[in-house]
Amino acid sequence: MSSSGPNCRDCALRLLTRREHSRLELHSKLIARGFASAQIDGLLDQLQTEGLQSDERFTEVYVRSRMQRGFGPLRIREELRKKGVVGDLISAYLNAQSVDWVERARTQYHKRFGDQPANDYQERVKRARFLQGRGFSKEAIFKVLPSPDNS
Repeated sequence: MSSSGPNCRDCALRLLTRREHSRLELHSKLIARGFASAQIDGLLDQLQTEGLQSDERFTEVYVRSRMQRGFGPLRIREELRKKGVVGDLISAYLNAQSVDWVERARTQYHKRFGDQPANDYQERVKRARFLQGRGFSKEAIFKVLPSPDNS
């Protein structure tokens, strides 16, 4: 990068002032802006040491945000994994929330389908697929979907 352009630290700080980023996300965004990988790695270590970038803080904010938007634990886990967050950290924050995932799935189900019963097998499959796409487990889906003999 030329000396007249922004430096790597300034660019990283601008990104972090907008929202929390995982280390991997920040690395990718800085690479896309033309900074060298070696320069970025050193900077990210420094930002973590200074407490300006934290995968823990990012994970906490991300989990809370995605839960509020109606997503289930499987989808949140996969999204965080793709953002470079390690499994133990993901589990710690998903489990720390003490959430009733079945109740969350039920809320999403009623938001989408209301109280109308599924009239046939195809409709049940469609509704189950919707909840699965939101990231809820099969167990939660089976508890939420009314059984065919009840609908």
